[in-house]
Amino acid sequence: MPSANAILPWLSKIDANRWYSNFGPLLQDFEARLAGRFARPTRVVTSVNATQALTLTLRALGIRAGTLCAMPAWTFVASAHAVAEAGLTPWFLDVDPQTWMLDPERVRSDLKCAPGPVGAVLVVAPFGQMPDVTAWEQFQAESGLPVVIDAAAAFDQARDARIPLVVSLHATKVLGIGEGGFLATEDGALADRVRELTTYGFNGDRNARRQATNAKLSEYAAAIGHAALDAWSEDRRRFQNTGQSLRLGLAPEPRITFQTGWSLHWVTSVCMIRLPGLLALPVAEALDQSGIDTRAWWGDGCHQTDAFRDCPRTDLTHTAILAQSSLGLPFAQDMPLQDVDRVCEVLKGVLKRL
Repeated sequence: MPSANAILPWLSKIDANRWYSNFGPLLQDFEARLAGRFARPTRVVTSVNATQALTLTLRALGIRAGTLCAMPAWTFVASAHAVAEAGLTPWFLDVDPQTWMLDPERVRSDLKCAPGPVGAVLVVAPFGQMPDVTAWEQFQAESGLPVVIDAAAAFDQARDARIPLVVSLHATKVLGIGEGGFLATEDGALADRVRELTTYGFNGDRNARRQATNAKLSEYAAAIGHAALDAWSEDRRRFQNTGQSLRLGLAPEPRITFQTGWSLHWVTSVCMIRLPGLLALPVAEALDQSGIDTRAWWGDGCHQTDAFRDCPRTDLTHTAILAQSSLGLPFAQDMPLQDVDRVCEVLKGVLKRL
């Protein structure tokens, strides 16, 4: 997160502008800066958080309520909550064991055996690795189903909005403002509908054009966002350096693998590793005994949580394996090198004993 000193000049701009309410100049400029990161003309609509942005995007697409939304079981529960809040039923599909994502060809096959009408597909960018947008654009054109990408952790890689995507700006993300998120899309009409849904259905007047909510991002949050973007280039470099130090330290243990391109071509705020066999839990317990904390960020998958246990699903073999073989290691852009070395040495020692 940006420091107080970095944020202060932007807060002073709010006082100078005397605009403290909705859609002020800082927010408009923040959205423009975010949109400018995309390769093609793109609209950005900010929201109080990414879960709301996902929910409102799905609602704005006009998907029939009660239909199924095909989505991976291997994701954070926020994805499923957004689907349910949009009036859809999560239909959990398995992911590709290499990419950890939905595969368009597999989804095409799954659709033939859907347990009911399917209204949309939600694709998740696992831990910040973006899917193949071109492949999903082709899938959308062929199937007629709207596709949305949950790119919550993918700020660094999110540069192509041909398929609507939602990015999180939570404090735990690689670019954080405390709490927030945004939709990026090349569809101007969709952006307008989502904007209305974030602000009581208003569009330039006091007429509520549709049933909506209040999910606007504040001018103060935009001030933090500007400070975060000011520091992004340096922050990205530091995330990348720490990631590469972890990769180098674990290189002597070939049984440990990373997501493709992680810290080489893209960065995110977590370090996920794949372990041999089904060793995630015993490795986590052994590291904990050495004073090294870990995270099973997505647990056993959405389908195993009480809230979504009764939702329909396909065979989830790969999801079950990922839940037992992937693990989040300590990781931060300012992680001291001695801590990186300690994590690597203890982890390699644990694997030798198991």
